[in-house]
Amino acid sequence: MENVLDTLMKTEFVSIAVREPRLRRDDFWHTHIDYEIFLHTNSMCFRRKTSCVRRRYSEFVWLRHCLQQNALIIELPKLPPWNPFFSLTNKEQLNQRMKGLQEFLEIVLQTPLLLSDCRLHLFLQSDLSLPRMERCARGETRYSVAQAIQRSSSCLSSSSFPMEDTDKTSCDSDCER
Repeated sequence: MENVLDTLMKTEFVSIAVREPRLRRDDFWHTHIDYEIFLHTNSMCFRRKTSCVRRRYSEFVWLRHCLQQNALIIELPKLPPWNPFFSLTNKEQLNQRMKGLQEFLEIVLQTPLLLSDCRLHLFLQSDLSLPRMERCARGETRYSVAQAIQRSSSCLSSSSFPMEDTDKTSCDSDCER
């Protein structure tokens, strides 16, 4: 039995990529940058073997805070520092931030204790907003974490990502109806 487990652990992989930054306009004065997070794995820990979502820096901050609350004894990796003058046109800044976000996720995904946090799975494999991820994780929705992940749209099939406010076919909207 031990040999089978060792073989499985050696062949199991989780590949994560933070890429494709995109400038999003919130309103006339406010914009933000979101990033595509592409996950490919054969790990039994994940519901979907391939997924793709878009997240912004503030959502990474939320995830780190959530993971820290659940795993007080683990020293979590740092996120790249917040920069009020961050610019999509500054390629060096952009590449440094994407590299830092990817390194953060790589370390998190190598920590078995953190893999049990359902908010991590919702963050990586669902297109739910932060408030809906919280509600789903607390069991306050009509759908489970597994259902939210299974029903989520994927940005793999197109270059545009369904946004909550504009696309009512996303999991976020369907699950609430």
